[in-house]
Amino acid sequence: MAAEATKSTGPLADLRVVEMGQLLAGPFCGQLLGDLGAEVIKLESPGTGDPMRQWGRDQSQGKSLWWPVVARNKKSVTCNLREAAGQRLARLLIGHADIVIENFRPGTMERWGLGFDQLRADNPGLIMTRVTGYGQTGPYAPRAGYGSIGEAMGGIRYVTGDPDHAPARTGISLGDSLAAVFATIGTLAAVHHRANTGRGQMVDSAIYEAVLAMMESLLPEWAITGYQRERTGPVLPNVAPSNVYPTAGGEMILVAANQDTVFARLAEVMGRPELAGDERYSTHIARGARMAELDDLIGAWTATIETDRLLEQLHTAGVPAGRIFTARDMFADPHFAAREAIVRLAHPEFGELPMHNVFPKLSETPGAIRHPGPELGEHNQNVYGGLLGLDTDAIGQLAADGII
Repeated sequence: MAAEATKSTGPLADLRVVEMGQLLAGPFCGQLLGDLGAEVIKLESPGTGDPMRQWGRDQSQGKSLWWPVVARNKKSVTCNLREAAGQRLARLLIGHADIVIENFRPGTMERWGLGFDQLRADNPGLIMTRVTGYGQTGPYAPRAGYGSIGEAMGGIRYVTGDPDHAPARTGISLGDSLAAVFATIGTLAAVHHRANTGRGQMVDSAIYEAVLAMMESLLPEWAITGYQRERTGPVLPNVAPSNVYPTAGGEMILVAANQDTVFARLAEVMGRPELAGDERYSTHIARGARMAELDDLIGAWTATIETDRLLEQLHTAGVPAGRIFTARDMFADPHFAAREAIVRLAHPEFGELPMHNVFPKLSETPGAIRHPGPELGEHNQNVYGGLLGLDTDAIGQLAADGII
């Protein structure tokens, strides 16, 4: 359906997405679909737009550096969803869409006359992707649900950080992003189903469930053995050696040599090949039981060697190891450059704007970043006039009435 299908060579170039909601969970799903070629039309409140336009730890010229990333490849139209005329306009637009994404509190869309049953009456093939804290059903569904709360409920907060401190958070909005990734997977599955049946469906992605899905064997460990995972800092319990170790330059590197054959290679590089045959360290179980002493032994060795030389020795020996990268490291790294992991886009205010590329890479129909996040309402004429066929007077009246 996408009007700009010819401008995108991505695998989803034939899909049109209407993105509603704001902040991160829903919009990140829209970003992922747009990265793969879908036409994404983002609805924003007139005058203010998505709060993501102001978010970000550091700003340039008073503007968010996060917005150009999360809103890349999208069109921006304004629409006041709290007014009946705005709701009618949104419903008309969704009638031309393959997918609608929303992350409002459950019941909000229904109150606006934009619930799934109402929308698919006009568009039977519609896929409605809904991202919330707790899902569309259940006793907690009506609650406000932010990503941090979903991280806590899903289990990842409890096991993150050092054991002698309160539960920590990662330095990114992990819960929101995971819910968006699972929402994207569900949306693509629904697109496949629709291709076979012609029928759309609702995709219900809850933040706490997306986090729970990443928790490995946490549930059966508790149910069957009574084992409760705890915070363990930079290590995994009974998996050694796999830790952060100092170097002669005062830096830190990660070394993961917990498999028997890999540990033997590490012992060889250390000039201590006998360690691989020592019954205290020769097996996975033995090394796990002596994790602390083994880490001390390895750390005393790594601390005597400069970082680059140490990593060269480890890589040559086939021992997994690496720096703990910052943004500065990423810009300087030849592997990032060779794989074009970072791209640079022209931006009207920031000049050359770097951001991460589209992942994963597809050999036949790769995604692409066609443009950074748009200005508020930049595509009103393109969408309302070109797609919906409203004339200049009608669009002007909508603006005068505060609807767009």
